[in-house]
Amino acid sequence: MLIKTGIKCGTFLGVMILLICCNTKEKSSVAKESIEPPKPEKIPHELTANGNTRVDNYYWMRLSEEQKNAEVKDEQTTNVINYLNAENDYLTANLKHTEGLQATLYNEIVGRIKQNDASVPYKDNGYWYYKRFNEGQEYPVYCRKKGSLDATEEVLLDVNTLAKGHSYYSIQGLSVSEDNNFLAYAEDSVSRRRYTIYVKDLRTGTLAEKPVPNTEGDITWANDNKTYFYTRKDSVTLRSRWIVKHKLGTEFTNDKVVYEEKDETFYTGIGKTKSKKFLVIWSNSTLTNDYHILNANTPDDTFKPFTPRERGLEYEIDHYKNNFYVITNLDAQNFRLMETPDNLTSRKNWKEKIPHRKDTMVTGIEIFKDYLVLSEQANANTLMRVIDQRTGKKHYLDFGEPAFTVYPSINLEFDTEILRYGYTSLTTPNSIYDYNLRTREKKLLKQDEIVGGYNPSDYVTERQWAEADDGTKIPMSIVYKKGLKKDGSNPTLLYAYGSYGYSTDPAFAITTLSLLDRGFVYAIAHIRGGQEMGRQWYDDGKMFKKKNSFTDFIDCAEYLVAEKYTKPQKLFANGGSAGGLLMGAVVNMRPELFKGVIAEVPFVDVVTTMLDESIPLTTNEFDEWGNPKTMESYMYMLDYSPYDQVKAQAYPNMLVTTGLHDSQVQYWEPAKWVAKLRDMKTDTNKIYLRTNMETGHGGTTGRFKIYKEIAQDYAFLLDLAK
Repeated sequence: MLIKTGIKCGTFLGVMILLICCNTKEKSSVAKESIEPPKPEKIPHELTANGNTRVDNYYWMRLSEEQKNAEVKDEQTTNVINYLNAENDYLTANLKHTEGLQATLYNEIVGRIKQNDASVPYKDNGYWYYKRFNEGQEYPVYCRKKGSLDATEEVLLDVNTLAKGHSYYSIQGLSVSEDNNFLAYAEDSVSRRRYTIYVKDLRTGTLAEKPVPNTEGDITWANDNKTYFYTRKDSVTLRSRWIVKHKLGTEFTNDKVVYEEKDETFYTGIGKTKSKKFLVIWSNSTLTNDYHILNANTPDDTFKPFTPRERGLEYEIDHYKNNFYVITNLDAQNFRLMETPDNLTSRKNWKEKIPHRKDTMVTGIEIFKDYLVLSEQANANTLMRVIDQRTGKKHYLDFGEPAFTVYPSINLEFDTEILRYGYTSLTTPNSIYDYNLRTREKKLLKQDEIVGGYNPSDYVTERQWAEADDGTKIPMSIVYKKGLKKDGSNPTLLYAYGSYGYSTDPAFAITTLSLLDRGFVYAIAHIRGGQEMGRQWYDDGKMFKKKNSFTDFIDCAEYLVAEKYTKPQKLFANGGSAGGLLMGAVVNMRPELFKGVIAEVPFVDVVTTMLDESIPLTTNEFDEWGNPKTMESYMYMLDYSPYDQVKAQAYPNMLVTTGLHDSQVQYWEPAKWVAKLRDMKTDTNKIYLRTNMETGHGGTTGRFKIYKEIAQDYAFLLDLAK
């Protein structure tokens, strides 16, 4: 597996805080009884940069982590918490008439889930590993069997037991030592993405040592079975900053930092090559990758640079036999595959193995003894290309649908002809296959079962193309129930993300069926800012071209109306995080196009956040949005920042969500946005704010609990679609 990474997204109080009208519990109850929205006090706070002054009337809603976590709440904290609770009460009261529908939707969605279920086992180092779910339980049970699937099951971790007493609970980073005796894992019970590492002795079933706090959550073992490496976070910005070496049985306070990423625009982490020969420290920013490597057999030696860091040089690495394989953008916008000896890794030694192509982007590689399997992106679909290294012959896997997603699954063996991959589409539940690279035979190992029955032929999936003002064709993936008439009367939900080069690949969702079966059309707009059409697609949707993402979404909405899938009175929009920024920009630009909008954990206060380097994620994202400390970036960002561009006009109905402990988009951004929208809008449409007081960016954990909020979201849409 290639070594890679992931991403985002005051003081003027004094005595005036006493004037906040929502600072009592009585206010919360009034909101619930009268079904009137809370009206937070406006306390002007000036923000000046580049000679420009903005006034933020709701800056007071910002709390520090210390304030939120204090046992005794100060007055400001009390006022903010009461305001958020009042908003929750207002939402509950206004949607009370949909509670029956919410219950129906929840039971319907959960009813499709197979209660007793298990993943497809994979073999690693003499054991078969899998996870299973038990009826009625929220969390998985991680297990293994030695040598054979007929062997006795060994429970590694029952997350249901660990999660008891926690309203939020997340486990990640499960990693077994090479001698199979120790399991390292990490937990977060706050939803702030600050993980604590535990090591379990699998021979005794007990913890081997004290836990290690404030980590990124991923653990990498050296080959000596007593050393592991982890990533420590900056406690303020939450940036992954230090790579730390730990010896089993020692105090974590004595752990040695082996690498510090001093550049605040970079994140860092550590992994291991598929060959298990090398430990790899990665450091990534938006535009640059950097690696340091060390033989995994000698963890006390010093990590060496793979090649000197170069701004703009992006690459990923993996290792086989005596060579590193390198996927890089070096003189190749859509990336190409290079090869270099593992003792001569600097860039000057890289030799091309697979050339660059203008129409297809290389996104990943699986290495086998006789085959290479490239993951690629083209025409808004993921692809898999097989190359026989002995003959040079190439072929693509064929799937027979217009819009789909294919991805490599767990492939740990080198000397095999079998590729394991996953496949899904808007009508095909997630499926795991074994594919014979020589004979081209596919074997379906498992397809997610939809309890109660599901027939994909009852639904239609399409790939359509809207045209932007500049002539660019914008792809859309669309699904609806067979027999639907395109007469402009169908309720339609349009979704998009469009940032960070993340592609929104079409995938099956049991939740969407509840909309499709009620006559909805569901569409994904593959707007610029993702990489669905290659790297240029991303470059054309960020920095000083970010507005393309917004206009692309609007063009897709207009296409759906023009082609009579729907009409504005039945058209709904949805996006989250950076996709919530998209929602905020779109409703400022073309509010009349949409009946309703769901903006999840939306990044809407762009300029203020990007000017504050103490806020998590800010410094890493200057190459995505721009640095507003410069006048050019400041003015461009200010011109689309949803919070700054709220104006006196009519807005669609909106449901805005957040989590109090969100580490990616701080809760106060959506909270302030809702307050400002209500204060300035000229219509009678409803705007709601739902704050999960126990979670962060990813929302609720658990197999079933997550669908409570989705059921409320859908009830909000269906109520408006009547």
